[in-house]
Amino acid sequence: MPRDPMMKNYPLSYQAVDKETEAESHYILSQHNSNGYTVGAPPKKRLTEEFSHTFREFFFHDDPLYQYKDKSKIRQCWLGLQNFFPILEWGRRYNLKMFKGDLIAGLTIASLCIPQDIGYAKLANVDPRYGLYTSFVPPLIYALMGSSRDVAIGPVAVVSLLLAEFLRREFDPTKNKEDYLRLAFTATFFAGLTQSILGFLRLGFIVEYLSHAAIVGFTAGAAITIGLQQLKGLFGITNFTTRTDIVSVLHAVFSNAHHGWNWQTMLMGTIFLAYLLTTKYVALKNPKIFWLAASAPLISVIVSTFFVYITRADKDGVKVVGHITKGVNPPSLDLIYFSGPHLKKGIKIGVIAGFVGLTEAIAIGRTFAAIKDYQLDGNKEMLASGVMNIAGSFTSCIVATGSFSRSAVNFMSGCHTTVPNIVMSLIVLLTLLVITPLFKYTPNAIISAIIINAVIGLVDLGAAYKIYKVDKMDFLACMGSFLGVVFKSVEVGLLISVALSLAKILLQITRPKIFILGNLPRTTTFRNIEQYPEAIRIPGVLVIKVDSAIYFANATYIREKILRWLRDEEDLNRHHGLARTQHLILEMSAVTDIDTSGVHEVEELFKILKRLYIQLELVNPGPVVMDKLLSANFIDLLREEHLFVTVGDAVANCFAKSKDQEEA
Repeated sequence: MPRDPMMKNYPLSYQAVDKETEAESHYILSQHNSNGYTVGAPPKKRLTEEFSHTFREFFFHDDPLYQYKDKSKIRQCWLGLQNFFPILEWGRRYNLKMFKGDLIAGLTIASLCIPQDIGYAKLANVDPRYGLYTSFVPPLIYALMGSSRDVAIGPVAVVSLLLAEFLRREFDPTKNKEDYLRLAFTATFFAGLTQSILGFLRLGFIVEYLSHAAIVGFTAGAAITIGLQQLKGLFGITNFTTRTDIVSVLHAVFSNAHHGWNWQTMLMGTIFLAYLLTTKYVALKNPKIFWLAASAPLISVIVSTFFVYITRADKDGVKVVGHITKGVNPPSLDLIYFSGPHLKKGIKIGVIAGFVGLTEAIAIGRTFAAIKDYQLDGNKEMLASGVMNIAGSFTSCIVATGSFSRSAVNFMSGCHTTVPNIVMSLIVLLTLLVITPLFKYTPNAIISAIIINAVIGLVDLGAAYKIYKVDKMDFLACMGSFLGVVFKSVEVGLLISVALSLAKILLQITRPKIFILGNLPRTTTFRNIEQYPEAIRIPGVLVIKVDSAIYFANATYIREKILRWLRDEEDLNRHHGLARTQHLILEMSAVTDIDTSGVHEVEELFKILKRLYIQLELVNPGPVVMDKLLSANFIDLLREEHLFVTVGDAVANCFAKSKDQEEA
């Protein structure tokens, strides 16, 4: 059927409805009654009760104190300890079978973490030993306080890149090595403090302001940036840019092509990168041999180190890691800036690193918790992350968080508890005490290859495509974050991520969904006419549903949108010679709240409609909305006979009044 140009924004069913169906639907609606039910007024609450309810919902929506109900004081103290140290709860059920699985998982992730720790330390522009330190103390703390059975703790690529970019702006990591390191420890302390405060005050929802789409784009951009920076080590380039954007990095790579590339380094790095990627591909195709990919980095380090040692390739230009100091973590409390001009810089870097680390750790934890079907307490995770980073800052560690690659290997290895973190930590301790001198001849190209292999998995094309299919606005946020990181910097990408996430929230708040409802033929049910094209529009009645709370940010928009639809409705009525609109029904069941601005705009709408000789009818306002409308005396203005439980009741009343007017 050709569409009337006047009707381009409305479904075809409005133009040509089967007369018999329409008449039958109108008859059913006219006979409908509400069985005497009216919209109820909620009991009046005191201000203290309202405040108490809001406070509980804001901070304690999961009712964490329920477990202490009807328990003795001793039992409550024990439960409190278990809340801070989950190991006390599952430790009583721990057995030999679980330990075997955890031991295998711990040994497996240890073989993966040692070369990664060296690489991520170099990525953060600190000595390799600080990466190993970070996989010793923080995992021990997390094993006691963490609630995830699968998360493996240590330095990670994205946070290391972020630290490098921010710290390098303040101090040169080569010329001002000590100041650079002190600021790194300061940032780690304030990252932990930020995480602890968020967990203790139960403010984990703040982390949710980074949308999933923005995180996917930011992580992918950071992965590509990290991968490109590793070309320096992979090609053996000496003079390299300190900038991270793709244009500067590629320019630095190709400008050194004739004189700066070392062919021995390139050959070795390319061979081992191919080996790492092949084992990862094989393991993905056959998960039963996941250990092949998990052990590949350590095998690469051992083989390449032995090769360089026996051939003395380091004398032919192959750059190596060099000497790594033996020994456990030295104390670093006295190195943290608690005053002076660098304190503010440390706080800024720490807060940002803390947020990014938390976002990654909680996302990883929730992913594996969903697979294994157990609950992950986000606030416990924040507190555990915070305490471990504070302890780490006192023991020469950089920011630690959950590593996706290690956590995936931990999960595939059959872990049962957080014990694999303890096993990994002890292996790292053994490495620090005994094995570190053996890394002296490890080529930088292998470390670069290991990092490239690790970050490739952070580019999730499948997730990006799904975001594109599901929500184009989310995809815009994803691409904005990605392009910001790749073409500018991590900081810009992070700002774009937050800005676009907040912009989407503001858009949804200020421009809520509003629908025109139509009657499903031969029923008293009303649904969105866009979703149900067969829904019938009721002559003389415009039914609108507001699908959002009404308050200062959107109240004017809602009123103007309704009046615009009413104007279009009248134009259509005149164009088709139909009766003018006499009733506007506002379906408010989805309006969860309304503020004084919202009440004012509803009053304005009522007055405007009254001047147009159109009666406003309200359907099913919720208890909060009803209480505020009563308090504002709007119900006295509207009159209670214009309040209805269902749209069917309201339409039936409209039919009855029209019939009375015709008879009169």
